[in-house]
Amino acid sequence: MKKYTPKSADAAFQYGIVRMIVERKILVVEDSPVVLKVLHHLLSRNPIFTPVLCSCYKEAESKLSDTEETYFAAIVDLNLPDAENGEIVDLVLSHKIPCVVLTGNFDDTLRLSLLNKGVLDYITKDSRYSFNHVIKVVERLSKNQGIKVLVAEDSSTSRLFIRILLEQYRFNVIEAENGQEALAKLEEDSDIRMLITDYNMPLVNGYELVRMLRYNARFQDLVIIGLSAEGDNALSAKFIKAGANDFLKKPFYHEEFHCRVVHSLEAQEMLETIRDLANIDPLTKLKNRRCLFDEGEQLFSNNSSEMSVAMLDLDHFKSINDTYGHIIGDELLEAVGQDIRNAFPDVLACRFGGEEFCVVANAGGLHLHNMLEGFLDGLRSKEFTDAKIVLTCSVGMCCQPKDSFEELIRVADNNLYEAKRLGRDRIVSDH
Repeated sequence: MKKYTPKSADAAFQYGIVRMIVERKILVVEDSPVVLKVLHHLLSRNPIFTPVLCSCYKEAESKLSDTEETYFAAIVDLNLPDAENGEIVDLVLSHKIPCVVLTGNFDDTLRLSLLNKGVLDYITKDSRYSFNHVIKVVERLSKNQGIKVLVAEDSSTSRLFIRILLEQYRFNVIEAENGQEALAKLEEDSDIRMLITDYNMPLVNGYELVRMLRYNARFQDLVIIGLSAEGDNALSAKFIKAGANDFLKKPFYHEEFHCRVVHSLEAQEMLETIRDLANIDPLTKLKNRRCLFDEGEQLFSNNSSEMSVAMLDLDHFKSINDTYGHIIGDELLEAVGQDIRNAFPDVLACRFGGEEFCVVANAGGLHLHNMLEGFLDGLRSKEFTDAKIVLTCSVGMCCQPKDSFEELIRVADNNLYEAKRLGRDRIVSDH
């Protein structure tokens, strides 16, 4: 039997799968001991970051010369005892490390020069917020890895410029030369999180592209930023009223572009977090009962004749709580939630309440029955926690067409009680 190791602060395994925490070293070059201490503290609060501290140029040069070490990003002061004119920036950039400048003096000409070199941000040490902003930039770099951004722009020069700016922030960039090509790429790749589109493009312009996308519910969470080098101030309002999250007029500053991109992404991420709080069960990470009925009704209205529903209930779970306590009980529910997500990846799976779950499939009953058999076999083969608890599950299914989604649930629930009456650890179905 497989052994389940419960999640804890020090555990390296969760649900039998090793969760690797990728160490990301952040090079910090600063001659002030106080600033070094502050940055070390702030970076260390994030478990994926390991700060590597240097107090001068030579020390940083020595660290960077070690080919065995890789650095995710660097935070540097411009004026060091042995390199007073910003030489540290050239050193860091020569190693292709994203660089954030944290300095005591603001110089607009120098700021533009550094941004043109490829520095991510130029931040002055004028308040406590400055240090928090530096950490936020580095954390955003980490979040951006793997985020796909589609750039729709007919000018190859503008496309390249935008690509460079996005790749500085570790985005995965995809390009399209016109609105029609952008539509095709969005249709074929559901992982694209953001679209940056120019207004004036052949075949389908940026404004029409935004309107078409917002008419499709599939793209409701796509972050869209419009661009244009022409038009009056009404164009930005036109884009935003059509559904764009933001609009930028070309030419724009590096900082403004990055701020708009990050703020739009963060606003969308906050919206998704709020939606998850309303629809996701925090313990099992499955969708909750409210979401079950919202999405189930929608599935029923689209394809009621093929819908099948299963109600699942863990056997003798109350006695497990009484014997081992609710903390162990919660760990078991958390593990079962993970198993359900793995066993039913393409169907609606929810926590109905307590130790009861519901699975809804828009396919024939035989297909769902086979998936349930596989889930039950996997459950029986495991031992949970050091107490070697073995779980079984009773299942009731409804596969015959009904007049409403609620009736499907009611019939499946009745069959669940029949499975319990017949001795548990079995499936009772009406098919």
